[in-house]
Amino acid sequence: MAHCNDPTPAMATTVAGAAGRARVIRRRLMERMADADLTHLTIAGGEGEWQPFLQGVRIKVLHEQAGVLSYLLRMEPGACLPPHRHPKEEECIVIEGSLRVGTRTAFGPGSYHLAHRGALHATISTETGATIFLRGAVPQADQILE
Repeated sequence: MAHCNDPTPAMATTVAGAAGRARVIRRRLMERMADADLTHLTIAGGEGEWQPFLQGVRIKVLHEQAGVLSYLLRMEPGACLPPHRHPKEEECIVIEGSLRVGTRTAFGPGSYHLAHRGALHATISTETGATIFLRGAVPQADQILE
């Protein structure tokens, strides 16, 4: 004799089918909710304003929160960023062109560089020009070593 807790093969198929339908409905609902969320920030490539930063370098601020800045730097050929310290970790991704950090080999598009908190950063230069994405502390003049 079968017990109520022992599903027959037909009952197991029905339960699995119902669970599968529930997952599909849940996924559709979650997609609609996510699509309606207007709190995301998107800045198209041609949007935003490039501002002078240093000689031969322009900055486009994307987002700032709690002292952490997400921004783009566009460096002209021959431009450089002087040696500086990092009060917070800073992440850098090369979007186009190539960079050289100190005497290291140049690295190009798609390359990632992490400067740890408190680290001294050697001169960053580019012979070709470069556009880079950075995320870290808001740049301050007192971080530059002269």
